[in-house]
Amino acid sequence: MNNLPPDCSIGMLLGITHRKMSQQLMHRLKPYDISPEQWSVLYQIYQAEGLNQKEIASKAIKDQPTTTRIIDLLDKKGWVQRVNSPQDRRAYLLHLTEAGRQLVEETLPVERGANHDFVNGISPADLEQFRQTLLQVHANLTQSEKQGEND
Repeated sequence: MNNLPPDCSIGMLLGITHRKMSQQLMHRLKPYDISPEQWSVLYQIYQAEGLNQKEIASKAIKDQPTTTRIIDLLDKKGWVQRVNSPQDRRAYLLHLTEAGRQLVEETLPVERGANHDFVNGISPADLEQFRQTLLQVHANLTQSEKQGEND
């Protein structure tokens, strides 16, 4: 079934799986000239137009410098535009261009199809249990980080 060692740690297994999923999604998005990282930011803007870069970074779960770099590239490709915020002249609100909206609508089935293929053969109950387990691992890590800040 696979060539992973039977005693592979959870962290190693998650890392290997994440890389494989990213590579497969990258392959599927390649004809559209967009990477999975770019797509995730573009999709967040699609879901909530008019947010600033900080808000998009939070929704995409990326740091601010990475988000800024991605938005610069999306802007250069003509998929997003920055509009001055009426409340804060230093801030920009992000909107999709028509080409950006069309790209998301064309690639959304590609992304959903990839995710469907990734979980093929896993029952809905097992998937939900897996989600809950990952959420608990994430909560444990968050708690550990907070304790580390207090030490």
